[in-house]
Amino acid sequence: MHMHSARTIRAATRPSLIIADDHRMVAEGIQHILDDDFDLLDIVADGEALVDAVRQFAPDLVVADINMPKCNGMDALKRLRQAGYDTRFVFLTMHIEPALAVAALRAGASGYIVKNSAGEDLRSAAQQVMAGGTYVTPALGARYISGQLMDVQNLTSKQIQVLRLVGSGLRSKQIALQLGLSVRTVEAHKYTMMQVLGVHSTLELVRRAEDLGLLF
Repeated sequence: MHMHSARTIRAATRPSLIIADDHRMVAEGIQHILDDDFDLLDIVADGEALVDAVRQFAPDLVVADINMPKCNGMDALKRLRQAGYDTRFVFLTMHIEPALAVAALRAGASGYIVKNSAGEDLRSAAQQVMAGGTYVTPALGARYISGQLMDVQNLTSKQIQVLRLVGSGLRSKQIALQLGLSVRTVEAHKYTMMQVLGVHSTLELVRRAEDLGLLF
């Protein structure tokens, strides 16, 4: 028993970390920033390896790129959530894209950081996330993002049904037939969703819905 005691005490004081990035230098940079606060368990270079590593080690925190080979970071997170893992995730990405941040948070991520500001952001993000909070790169405007999340939650299940049929290319008349609604009601739903999501055309509505992970 005594052999494990030091490791156990250390693990109790420092949370564990897995880093996922297909650029080794980026991964080592992340390791360098978080070295004082976390025990690094593994560095992996693709989404499949990330899923395997989380299953094997059940770390406290994952810091992952979104764009990775084999299976992207977001898909890896969704798969782990479906399998019941509640490891906290912080995504690092090149993309200053609020809709992607919204989609990441909806998928269960706790943080979203743009890589060019990672140096300043990452340590405070990790601490905030480990304390049960969420962290989004300030450049993205957290208020905008929480507003977007609220907006999505304000859509009714009927509206989301309409949205998915719009996304699959059906016209209002076909949607009305399929859902047993009047064409006017379908149009009203579309109009309301455009207002809620801040877009001005059906095409933009579909694009935004894709970004927010509402279509599958």
